[in-house]
Amino acid sequence: MTRSFYVSLFTGAALATMMIMAPGALASTQAATPSPSPSPSAQVPVQQGTDVAALPGATAFGDTPPDTPETVSFILRERNLPQLKAAVEHGVTNFLSVSQFAATYGQTPANIAQLTAYLAKFGISTQVYADNVDVVATGTAGQFDQALSVQQKQFHVPAMSRHGFSPIPAQTVHGTAQSPMLPGGIARNVLAILGLTNYGPFSSQAVHVNRSVTKPQAGSSNSCVALTGLASACHLPSDFAAEYGLNPLYKNGATGAGRTLAIVTLAALDPGAPQFFWKHVANVPASNRSVTVVNIDGGPGAPSDASGSGETDLDVEQSGALAPGANVIVYQAPNSDPGFADAFFTAASVNTADSVSTSWGESETVIRAAVASGTEPPAYVAAFDEAYLELAIQGQSGFDAAADGGAYDDFYELGTTSLSVDNPADSPFMTAAGGTTLPWTGQLTGPDGTVTVTVPRERAWGWDYLWQPLASITGTSILDTVEANVVGTGGGFSVLEPTPSYQQGVPGTQNFHAVQYLTPTDFETIAPGLTEPTAWTFNPTPGVSRGQGSGRAVPDLATNADPESGYLLYEPSFAGVGEPVLQGGWGGTSFSAPQLNGSAAVIDSFLGHRAGLWNPSIYAFATGSSSPFTPLQESGTGSDNLYYTGNPGQVYNQGSGLGLPNMSQLAADFAG
Repeated sequence: MTRSFYVSLFTGAALATMMIMAPGALASTQAATPSPSPSPSAQVPVQQGTDVAALPGATAFGDTPPDTPETVSFILRERNLPQLKAAVEHGVTNFLSVSQFAATYGQTPANIAQLTAYLAKFGISTQVYADNVDVVATGTAGQFDQALSVQQKQFHVPAMSRHGFSPIPAQTVHGTAQSPMLPGGIARNVLAILGLTNYGPFSSQAVHVNRSVTKPQAGSSNSCVALTGLASACHLPSDFAAEYGLNPLYKNGATGAGRTLAIVTLAALDPGAPQFFWKHVANVPASNRSVTVVNIDGGPGAPSDASGSGETDLDVEQSGALAPGANVIVYQAPNSDPGFADAFFTAASVNTADSVSTSWGESETVIRAAVASGTEPPAYVAAFDEAYLELAIQGQSGFDAAADGGAYDDFYELGTTSLSVDNPADSPFMTAAGGTTLPWTGQLTGPDGTVTVTVPRERAWGWDYLWQPLASITGTSILDTVEANVVGTGGGFSVLEPTPSYQQGVPGTQNFHAVQYLTPTDFETIAPGLTEPTAWTFNPTPGVSRGQGSGRAVPDLATNADPESGYLLYEPSFAGVGEPVLQGGWGGTSFSAPQLNGSAAVIDSFLGHRAGLWNPSIYAFATGSSSPFTPLQESGTGSDNLYYTGNPGQVYNQGSGLGLPNMSQLAADFAG
């Protein structure tokens, strides 16, 4: 039986929506291939960010007032890019300073001076980041219109509903459908121009449940259960530390002291939220560490639940609790193309943070559709890879969430039903954090009865184990239940990024086992030259099949992320929407990424130096004589992300990567 699920498709345009997790890179060949050398004086087009005029339902209603203030980022092409990528993928041992990076990989001072002098002729001021890659320009719409030969318009953009997740609100913004122009001698050094629209396409999405579980008895001694009614989903960072081997490092005196971790986010931190969580909820010992908020390009505005402050709160709460001695920097940026890029380039150019994480991202299908429709250029996503490369070559560890749509990352974005992974978890220059479900038992109660659910052992996170119980207690058809619960850890193969050298030859990174509950059907053209399925058939009892894949395999490792075995979140902004400010039942791989960030700070303090990008090392460790990871090799419907399941006898599988980390053993391996 074929059932058409919710689909929000494009008519000649693609919607650049964002879920939890930050844009990465398109195919490296697209990013590295420069345009033919233009005449130095002839005006030539340069790729820009989101083309707001092409968004579904966008309507123009006049010219942008010329005195409108604007911030525009000019992302320059990194030099010696093949050399840089090779060095990062093979593992960096001698980290560069920012000045060394700028001298080798940034643009030359002469080329930058050409750009800044040209913009100054129109009254536009510029700030050149220390890496010589990001140039942030400030001026007015009229000045940028003249300098870049465009005419910006005002647009109404309707709200973008996203099945199962919070919508992107309706917005009134400026933008242009015209390609910005620069003299050829300058344009050849500019990868992308971001900021000719102030449209905010990015939406944070943590996963929350308020079901499951036997209701607490009156006077329960478990304050979390008494507060939330969630018996299995009230974990604290200390539970993570015990589960994944951080406690021996604490006993050895490694707490993150002397290290700094950073969060890159697009929503404002609730003032005082992490400090309250650490002291009154997580019982973290007080230290002299600092929490510094850095507003990028003016900042994201006031904290609010609608803007995603809960995401920022949880990122800082979790990472800081696991590294109680580490300083924390929050790079919070406007929800805009240049804001997000500038946040990463700031973290790299300042080079204070030893590790960086973010929990924002989008499906590769969104990127492919956006590029095909012209709403997003290949250079836009390549610009973020440039930032990740700089972080890595400077020894700054980078972590990102692998997504929460299982193997079908795009289902809750465009609504297509093909296999898809998330970006930038697909970037070879970030460590992708996948998710698992811890063992738990609880009762689900609904209008049609009560069912006991038991997860006997830690497994890859996929809510297929809940489909039949939820259908039974709600009286909902199994197909409707499946549609509402295509949820689990992101994982699979990238179609945009090639297999990095550190994954080549690692058993399991090119072959897989799968359980195909869902078979894609009803193919439609969603963008010029891009055809995707928009429905699927459902098989409740799939067998195990085998196959071969290619491209960057995602994720790299996995930790608990299922809201059913999830965590507490303290978010003061909940009060604005009438919700308790402390809630249980929160999860998603957006917890895994900051938890790995905090773990990295602890490991760095144990080592006495930065570990750098984890990926080249951890794949080598995993194939050594004593791996610091426990692979989840169970093959079948007992441990899968709705498609990919365990690879028996293999080092890697696409449901959980290299597996469950033992942080103390991992630290010893880094030390060795």
